[in-house]
Order: sequence, then structure tokens, then C-alpha cells
Amino acid sequence: MRRNRYLYITLLAVLGFNTEDAQAQDSIRYAPRLVVNITIDQLRTDYLEAFSPVFGNDGFRRLFRQGLVYDNASYSFSKIDRASAIASVITGVSPYYHSIVSEKWLDKETLRPVGCTEDLKKPGIPSAAQLMVSSIGDELKVATNGMAKIFSIAPTADAAILSAGHAADGAFWLDDWRGYWKGSQYYSNNIPQFVQNFNDLQSNSKTIEKAVWQPFNEVSGTFNYYQHVGDQKPFNHTFKGERKFIEYKTSALINSDITELAQQCVISQTLGYDRVTDLLCLTYYAGNFSHQAMTDCQMELQDTYLRLDRELGKLIKAIEDKLGAEHVLFVLTSTGYSDAESADYAKYRVPTGTFFINRTANLLNMYFGAVWGQGHYVETCYGNEIYLNHKLLESKRISLTDATQRAQEFISQVSGVANVYTFIQLLGGNNQQISKIRNGFNQEHNGDILIEVSPGWELQNETSRESQLSRASFTQFPIIFYGAGIKSERVKTPVTTDRIAPTLAKSIRIRAPNACSSEPLF
Repeated sequence: MRRNRYLYITLLAVLGFNTEDAQAQDSIRYAPRLVVNITIDQLRTDYLEAFSPVFGNDGFRRLFRQGLVYDNASYSFSKIDRASAIASVITGVSPYYHSIVSEKWLDKETLRPVGCTEDLKKPGIPSAAQLMVSSIGDELKVATNGMAKIFSIAPTADAAILSAGHAADGAFWLDDWRGYWKGSQYYSNNIPQFVQNFNDLQSNSKTIEKAVWQPFNEVSGTFNYYQHVGDQKPFNHTFKGERKFIEYKTSALINSDITELAQQCVISQTLGYDRVTDLLCLTYYAGNFSHQAMTDCQMELQDTYLRLDRELGKLIKAIEDKLGAEHVLFVLTSTGYSDAESADYAKYRVPTGTFFINRTANLLNMYFGAVWGQGHYVETCYGNEIYLNHKLLESKRISLTDATQRAQEFISQVSGVANVYTFIQLLGGNNQQISKIRNGFNQEHNGDILIEVSPGWELQNETSRESQLSRASFTQFPIIFYGAGIKSERVKTPVTTDRIAPTLAKSIRIRAPNACSSEPLF
């Protein structure tokens, strides 16, 4: 009897252990088989809220209802554009580290503008060579010994390539002049069959002359959220002339191409079909048509959001039906800026004016000449930046510290200047008051003097004929995680986009990008 009692206790212990072990295994969450990283160019929360009554149930409504939503997201730097934003999302750091300060910058050796995906060592082959740190995709490739599949699809080359990183299997975008989807030999010498098929069957080069952009339905063609004067008539756009493909990429129609290519990529490249996590990076467009002022394309922008909602719904449903909702993690955010607007402030007595960067550069050179003798002390100006002649200053034994401080004092007295920063000042410290300016600065790709123009004033360069109205407006946008068992929640606490990459790294159990020190969001 006693022996049976001991046997019974032992049996219970064994059974109990096995039961706990089985329960523990059941509770283990595998890493998602596919991560879909969606960046929507110029997406805005106020527009999402305004147009929500006309959204369907499968797009934004599903994401906000079932996703983990961070309502108050922002970038940790300024100034923001598409390239700098996407590079920051994918690397988890600011331009100070990853070096993509904008879509273009001035090359200090040649004094000519270069694109952010222009490979200086391999001309004609766009690449991520100027992205100076690793991306989440790069780290995924390293962690899986190259087995993970990584693809990127976007309207533009900079968005596609920067999202893809250095080690992707392919990045694809719509050619500006020929209207077909193309890639770069930086990733592969061959275009995948799904892209070739799309070009053969649905290429914009063949269909653009027949393409018509009209309101998607009666609601999007009549409802108007904006302040407006006079009647708003439904639009009807065709695409003709030399810039037809460039204009097409700023229309709502481009987003349907992104969705179709994404679905074909998942199927043909068997993304998410095994236990090795794959990554698909997509860029959609939610900005103004043909980069017009918002007042000139209000109805188009409404239709863009309505169609974008529909495309997101189609994408989510197609991928979940193919792989299972528990195996896919979607993350969505915005590039966090809006197209520059023009305004006739003088008409309404709002303080305004024009700051001429080229004239200021010439005056600064004259000032230096009066102090140190005749010479070409100022090399050039670009955007809101001034570049000094380092070789001349060195030959005259003039320190850069002295030259930049004198320039700062001189320029700060010019009308329309709100602030002046020197590269030494931005490199030298962690002053919280200028942290966003510092984070958006990179020594290799920015000038010696950065000028902040007063809000409401126009920055103008008569030499390049470029002009831009200075605004310090805030663009609210969300970060949304959806799928792979993530619980729905709305988080009001402000967060920054540099925490997306480490969050993804944690979710797929790899290291964060090599320059990223931010904490995961969850």
C-alpha cells in the first residue's frame, strides 16, 4: 500500500511537470513570418479623422480598432522630408548618424547637388551606399545568414532603396520618364518575374494615355472637409506631356499599383512561407496632387485618402488570407511632413518678407574681405546653408571657429533670420534647445552655416531660382502595429519614430540596427 502511494505521488509529479511544459510551449509566440513595413508619405492624423466617416471597415478603421496605436508620434529631428524620414524609420536613428539629411544635398568636393541614392563610386547605379549605418533589413539578413527575403516597393527610387537598405533582394520604383517599374543592379542584375509581368500586362508606359483619375465614388466627389470659397467641382485628370509619369506618382492611382505589386511579390517570392522572417517594405502616397497648394487640390486629396483606405484593406486581407493573421506583423507610420504651402501674408498684414540666401552669402564674403583681405571666402550656398572655403581659410591661418562665429554674428543681423547655427555648435554639445536641429545635421552632407528663416518669411535663392515659405507647423501622425497577436490599445503618450526599428527587432528576435540605441515601444 505504501509502495503504491509513493508510485502515485511520483506519477502525479511527472504528469504535472509534463502538463506545465506543454502549457509553456503553447504560450510561446513564434516570431512573425512576415513583417510588412508601411510608410505613407505625408499621412496626417487630422485628415484621417476628418475622412473617417467615408472609410470602409477593412483599412484604417480595422487598424485603429484592432491595432496598437500610438496617436502622438513625431520625428526627433528637423527638417524632415521623405528620404530623411524613411531612413530614420528603417535605421532607428536620426540623420546625424545615418547621414541622409534630405533627398538631395550639396557635394562638398564638386559643389553640385547629389541625390541620396546616387552612388559616387558606381555612377548610374542607384544604391544605399550613402546610408552610413545598418537598417532593420540588414540586421535581419545577418541574423538569418542571408536566408530572409527582403523586398521594397515605392513610387520613388529614394523611398524604395532607403527602405530596402544595403542587403535586400530587390527594391522597385516607377521610372519617371518611361513609366515602367525598375530596380537597381546594386541588389540584383535581374528583374524578378513578378515585376516583368506587371510591366508587360499593366505597365504605365502602355496605359498612361488612357488613365483617368476621377472621384472614386459620389461621396469623395461631393463631400468637402476643408475651408473653401465657392463651389468645389469634381475633378477629372489625365496624364500627358513630359511629366505625365511624375504627376501619376502624386495621384491616388499610384497606390493601387503598390498594392498589386506587393501581393504579387508575396506570392511569387513566397514571402512568409517558412519560419524565417521575411520583410516587405512599402511606401504609399498621401500628399497633394502634383505638389500643388492644398487649396488647389482639396477634392483630389480627399479622394486620395479614400482610395488609400481601400488599398490598405485589400493588402491586409490578401496577405492574411494567404499566410494567416497570426503570422504577419504590419507596422504603419507617416513621413511626418507636408508639402510646402504658399500664402499671401502681406495681403492680410501678417509680418512677412523675403530672405535672399545668395545675397547674404555675397555680403558675408564682402565682410570677410574687409576683415582679412580680398578672397573667395564663401564657396557657395544651397538651401538654407552656406559653405565656407576651408582651403583659403587654412592658407590664411584663419580658424574655422573664428570664421563661423563671425559669420553667425553677421548673418543674425539680417532681416528675416530667426537663428543661425554653426557646424561646430551642432557638433559640440547636447543642448536640448537645439537637439532637433542637431539631429537633422550631418557633417559630411551639410554646410558650415545653417540659417533658420523666420516663420512667414520666404527663403529665396535668385541663382537657383528656388524659393520656400518658412513654416514651423506641426504635423500629427500615428504609429500603428497590427497583427501577429498584438493586443489592441490606444496610447496617447508622445513617442518618436526612432523606436520603430528596435521594436521590430525585438518582435523578430534580432539585434537592432547598429547605430540604434532607442528603447522598443513594447
